[in-house]
Amino acid sequence: MQRNKPPFRCDHVGSLLRPAHLMDARAQYARKEIDADALRAIEDEAIADVVRKQENVGLKCVTDGEFRRAYFHLDFLQQLDGVSVTGGIDANKSAKASGDGFTPPKLSVTGKLRHARNIQVADYEYLASQSGVMPKVSIPSPTMVHFRGGRAAIDIEAYPEMDEFFEDLAQCYRDEIRVLYDAGCRYIQLDDTNLAYLCDPDMRAAAADRGDDPNELPHRYAELINSALQGRPDDLTVGVHLCRGNYRSTWFAQGSYEPVADVLFNELDVDAYFLEYDDERSGDFAPLRFVPKGKDVVLGLVSSKLAALESHDELATRIDEAAQHVPLDQLCLSPQCGFSSTAEGNEITEDDQWAKLERVVKTAEKVWG
Repeated sequence: MQRNKPPFRCDHVGSLLRPAHLMDARAQYARKEIDADALRAIEDEAIADVVRKQENVGLKCVTDGEFRRAYFHLDFLQQLDGVSVTGGIDANKSAKASGDGFTPPKLSVTGKLRHARNIQVADYEYLASQSGVMPKVSIPSPTMVHFRGGRAAIDIEAYPEMDEFFEDLAQCYRDEIRVLYDAGCRYIQLDDTNLAYLCDPDMRAAAADRGDDPNELPHRYAELINSALQGRPDDLTVGVHLCRGNYRSTWFAQGSYEPVADVLFNELDVDAYFLEYDDERSGDFAPLRFVPKGKDVVLGLVSSKLAALESHDELATRIDEAAQHVPLDQLCLSPQCGFSSTAEGNEITEDDQWAKLERVVKTAEKVWG
């Protein structure tokens, strides 16, 4: 049956393709041809429009499409005192490479971590003012500050001991989640590439080369996320989205959830899991056997990378396959990722995007009533 609380049977990850006039405005701002207020006014108009489109297609929750961001994570994390961007991580030789040679940026910690300002509150308040359904805020997982650089990317003078680093990072998130909740937010999604990267043999080997134990990291990251969520109110739904890369329809990691499944589902204190399952890179549904009662899995069966539209029958069949491992009542449906994890967007059209979101809505209606 359908449900009136998140995650919804038809849900989505968050980012949406930026309209051309918004991209033009961001370029004008970068060239100092318009100021921040003018850019925000254009963003406001674009967000109001995309909220209406999400509601019209039948979605039960809406996002701002991440229209105010260039990256799904950097725009947020750079607002924390002590965080800097210092180049990219090494490319995974097994991954589908982007034509421009892009690799994910690496974050460094160059001083004490502090939540010195509200980051998403004003954006949430505007989103909520435009919607008649539930607004969702997507923010990067705190693990993003650690995995891509490890100990070597964390200033030894600021943090001679890693326990203090993890505690300060968690406190930054507790502070932001508190102010979001006070502003009315009741649905938050943590976007986490790193737990998914730890499914990839090459990424696991790279972590070991940095001096991290790839078998221990999932446990440490579960502790970090749980600490970040400590004290959250009972009526705040938190999901985590696992992603293997989503820049211009490319990807950076592959591998079954099996290496992290037990930790993911039984140590991580979240309500829902948005899992990529759009192709063979994510393996089969067997790791879902670890999902306990009381937690939901949002199956990312619809590709946000490719234009081809999945059929209702194909999606229903795959949902049935997943239901062999976790009860159907604990399952929902979504695209496998956002459509625009960076401002450049995936290599599909806006028509493709809306057709896929409508397919999610209609398939959910058929499967769950």
